[in-house]
Formats: sequence, structure tokens, C-alpha cells
Amino acid sequence: MSFLASVTVFFQIVYLASALSQSSTILPLQPQELDPTTLTPEEAPLLNFTNSSLPRKAQKCKVFPGDPTWPSDHKWDLLNKTTNGALIKTIPIGAPCFPGPLYDADKCNHIESQWRNSTLHMSDPTSMMSPLFQGRTCQPPTISPASNGTCTIGGFPAYAINASRIADIQLGVNFARNTGIRLVVKNTGHDFSGKSGGAGALSIWTHYLKDVEYIPEFKGEGEKGYKGPAFKCGTGVQAWEIYEAASRKGLVVVGGEGRTVGVMGGYILGGGHSPLSSIHGMGADHIVSLSVVLPSGRYITATPTQNHDIYWALSGGGGSTFGVVTSVTVKAYPDFPVSAFSFSFSATTPTVFWAGVRAFFNYFIPFSAAGTYSYFKVYPGPVPTFSMLPFFAPNLSTTQTQTLLQPWFEELASLGISITTKPVKYPNYLSAWQASFPQENVGSDTGAVGSRLFPRSNWLNETLLNATFAAWKESVDAGLFTINFNFAPTLAAGGFPDNSVNPAWRETVMHSIQIASWAGDADYATIKKQRDLMTERQKAWIEVSPGAGAYLGESDREEVGFRESFYGGNYGRLVGIKRDVDPEDVFWAKTAVGSEQWRVIGNGPVDDENGKLCRV
Repeated sequence: MSFLASVTVFFQIVYLASALSQSSTILPLQPQELDPTTLTPEEAPLLNFTNSSLPRKAQKCKVFPGDPTWPSDHKWDLLNKTTNGALIKTIPIGAPCFPGPLYDADKCNHIESQWRNSTLHMSDPTSMMSPLFQGRTCQPPTISPASNGTCTIGGFPAYAINASRIADIQLGVNFARNTGIRLVVKNTGHDFSGKSGGAGALSIWTHYLKDVEYIPEFKGEGEKGYKGPAFKCGTGVQAWEIYEAASRKGLVVVGGEGRTVGVMGGYILGGGHSPLSSIHGMGADHIVSLSVVLPSGRYITATPTQNHDIYWALSGGGGSTFGVVTSVTVKAYPDFPVSAFSFSFSATTPTVFWAGVRAFFNYFIPFSAAGTYSYFKVYPGPVPTFSMLPFFAPNLSTTQTQTLLQPWFEELASLGISITTKPVKYPNYLSAWQASFPQENVGSDTGAVGSRLFPRSNWLNETLLNATFAAWKESVDAGLFTINFNFAPTLAAGGFPDNSVNPAWRETVMHSIQIASWAGDADYATIKKQRDLMTERQKAWIEVSPGAGAYLGESDREEVGFRESFYGGNYGRLVGIKRDVDPEDVFWAKTAVGSEQWRVIGNGPVDDENGKLCRV
């Protein structure tokens, strides 16, 4: 079978798999590591580990398709052979919708009908859930006119390795380093900034590393080492998978609200906020061990006492820059009942509406202190709309939850706004999470996103709180849509961990995302206008929260001062570790640690992955 034919077969498999139940059985991670003695003399120069005795000339740009040094088809065949056929040549996910040999009306109809469904994109080796940063070069015409009737690879990686063994990852890392091509990592592709993309890159696809091992009595080293139940999870494990596994043991694990997010990948490596953050802190606070393939190709385990710098950096400092994590071991805690419910309101006038929302802000500190997680959206309009989706109260009864909310509800009632929905009690975390957080839509290319972590100190001064509320409200008045979270992932809640989570999180009581949108057929001038509007509104948010930060996983790809915003005072140590572990910059991702040394040379209306990666 030819390489193109094998790729077409894989595409057909992915198309069918995307329609399967999420409970489908997936083969576990195979633990085999690369044995360099098995490489032939022809393979070794491409696929062996770093030889520190052979200094390398610094690259001006990563090797790109069309360059004289781009790997030959034969070299790609060698990589495919040594990975047991795991190499996939990229076919853009939208290709069946365009004239040519891959056109297929039935596949196209399926792709178009499922475009907003994350399951479609996570089951494809290179598709991104933020297609704006792919360059919009092959989107189905009924989804977006941006492709102008043509389909090209754009900012998708050139190839991907569907990793099922540690050796597959090692071979991919070694191949990229030894040939000088760009290397990226995709788990599910949820990242708001499109970090899994990269024109001309080789991608390590970790989605199917699905092993989950329950450890009833994990024993960390030393007096301070964690002792208790834990789960060792392959990087591809998603929220629904680990929550179900933990629930079967009467336990909970700190993970995200998104159903299909790969919680052991970029989510936890970048910190990871959770419906449990007010009682258990950030996802990264509960990492007790990681396994990782380094830029050298070497495979190590990192813990608080072994390879500590790598452990520290990967516990909050972000993915796609220090190596490829293959598994994460996390703490687990006794399960508990949850009270939760969703509700919405508007009002007769904007003045009344905003008075009701402003009253809500007064309760952010007591609500989060009670361990709750408020996930709410505000939709712009002549009179905006508020939606709580949901108010999530771990380990609180419905009576306790209603009592907690009653003062705010009474203020709403005095304004003529009635909330008639009541909290519902769920017997455990899994059932509450399943009922409260429906699968979210993805695949939009019509918005510019920014975010901010607003600190507790802004709520302790009435003047500053009013200024904070005014700056936030003005974004909605300007037509921006906001997605917001009230919770408090303090150091105490996280168990006083030693990790690289952005220190700004420890003071946060509101994480807010703002989105400036445009029509699908918008021209460059309109996109730029909306992009500039979002940037202007971000500046206003920053002005009322100086020294705070933003969440690197849900943020502006072009964040000004990203080092302070995403990493805070940890950045100096993080970039030092990056230089030590990856002196050749084998790994690069937009806004990741060390990314300021490189940039993508593109020519589109927005900064995206559709171009060659070159040094600044």
C-alpha cells in the first residue's frame, strides 16, 4: 500500500471513530522505550539521541517544506518504519469538502454537521479547535468562506506520529532535532492559541495514550512525600475518563469542566482550573510524578525528589516547550455530594440588569470561601443577558447552597428580577459534573479572545471594586461577550505545593474571558478593527489589576507582556530550565516559556501558525 493510500485509510478510520461512543475501548500505552542499538547505520543519524560531542550550528529558521534540507521521502519512510507505521501525512480535516481526489459528499456532510463538536477535531491527528490560528486555509465552505473555495495545508503540521509507545515519541523528537524541522505536540487541540499547529512541523499526537492505573496507596519519597490514593494516567486521558475511573473507586481527581479536554496534557501542565479549585486548588497542585521525553530524546521520571527542576517546571509552567509528557500521576480524594443548578436573567432596562450583576460581585469572596465555583456568561445586547452555567457547590447541601445565595437573590428580587430555579443535590461529583457541564462548542474562527485573573485585593477596596466592575462592564457595553468564573484556587486550597503555577492564580477570585467577534465573511479591515477593540478592552482590564495575570490556556495569543501575565515571578527560573533542557529550541509554542526567541513569519490578517518559524 502506498503512503498516500495508507493516509487515506487512516482518515477513513478517524472519520468513523469520531461517531463512536466515548466509552469505546482504546489500547493502553505500550511502555517500550527506544533501544538505539536496534537502529541501522542508515537510521542512526536521523533517529539517535543527542550527541553532545557534536556541536550544532544555530539555525536561523526551522527547516521548512521546499528548503534544500527538508527531509526526503525516504527519510520520512524510515521514520514511518521505525514507528511501526505510526507516521501520518496530514490531510486537512476539511479536504473531503473540496474538489479533488479526496472529495466525498458523505464525509463532508458529517464534517459540516459536527464541526462545532470537539470530538470531531480531537479524533483527527492535526485538526485544531481554534482554526483561526491555522490560517483558515481549508474550512468547509458552509462553515466559513475564508478558504475562498480552495484547500491547502496552511498551518497544520506536515506530518503527525500517532504515538502508542514511548519509543514513538523518542523517535519523533530525535528526528525533528536531527533534521532541524519544527516539532509540535497535539493532545486534543483545545488550546485557545492554537499551540498544536505549525506549518511544516512534525506533530507528536498523544491523544491515544489512555492508560489509567489506580494506585490505592501511593508512597511519595521523604517525610513530606504524598501518601494516599492516586491515579497514573496516560497523557491522552480526558476529563470524562478520569472522572469515571475515580468515581468507581469512590474518589475524585481535580480536573477541568470541559468534557473532552485532555486533562493530563496542556490543561494540567499549564495549571488547570477546576470546579473543585476553591477546595482543592489547581490541577497542577496534585501532580506527584510525571514521565517525559526530553528534547534530547531521553525518557525520564520527574518527581519532587527526582529531576525536581523538570517536575517543578511542568507542574504549571506549560506544555509544548520542556518535552513531551507521556503520563502524569495525580492525587485523588474522597468523593462527596454536590449541589448545583443553572439559571439566567435579564431585566427591563440596562440599569436594572447591571445593578443585579453588580450585587453578585459583592459576594465573590464569601461564595469562593464556601468552596463554590460560579461559571457565568454575559451576552451583550440592548439589555444584556446573564447566564449561570452552573453555580457548583461541592460538599454543600441544597439548603446550605440556597442559604448562601439568598442575600443576592433577595437583592435581585428587590430589582424585580426573580430566580425561581432551585439547587439540585447530586450524590457524587461525577453525576453533578455530567449534569452541569454540557460539551462545549469549538471550531469558531470569528473572534479575538483575551482574559484576566482579577485579584482578591480588588474586592477589598470599594473604590477599586467599582473601577473593576466598570472596566469589565464596559467590555460588554462595547459588544464583547464574556465567559467568567468566580473561585479561589489559593495556596492553602492546593495544599501549599512547590510548583510553577502562575502566582497570580493564588490571589484570583474572578477569571474572565472576553471575546470580540466578527462575521464569517468579514474583510481584513473588520477583523483588525475587532482585534484592536479586544486589545483596547484588555488594556482597561490590566489597568485595574496591575501585577495580576492571565491564564495561558485561555488567553490572547498576542498578549502584551505574556511573560508576566502567564508566568509571573516564576518566569526567570522557568526560562533557565528551558535553556538547560532544550538549548537547541527543539520545542517552540506561541507564548510558551522561551518563545520570545522565535516567531512565525506569516502573511495573514492575524498572527497564526501558517508560516516558517524563524529566530527573532
